[in-house]
Amino acid sequence: MEKRVASLLDSHKISYRTEVYSSEWSAISKVLGSDKKRFDFVVESPNKKYLIEVNFYNEGGGSKLNEVARAYSDIAPKINSVEGFEFVWITDGVGWNSAKNKLQEAYTIIPKIYNLTNITTFIEALNAALL
Repeated sequence: MEKRVASLLDSHKISYRTEVYSSEWSAISKVLGSDKKRFDFVVESPNKKYLIEVNFYNEGGGSKLNEVARAYSDIAPKINSVEGFEFVWITDGVGWNSAKNKLQEAYTIIPKIYNLTNITTFIEALNAALL
């Protein structure tokens, strides 16, 4: 999934960094507390840094999907509370069929959740922010 997202960003000429640790920003480290987080992608616009997590679930996810949704639902509001930062989650896969309720819950907490079908919406927003 990371390769697919990287390819999409590359094809739209969007610069990004990969595997970036939360400790890079003191404000993010402060709101996350003892949680050390490594983000799959970071895209920086003049006004905002997008901290992006990406995953794909092929099969029934069960507790793993529930835990990921819970974890991201916890950290997204913390990151989004810091001016100039936004948490973005790009996820997909048939594994979500068994955990739809957790994903629906996450949608109420995390404003920016995308999948491979609607990721172009995010890319268009990034392009606008990068101007």
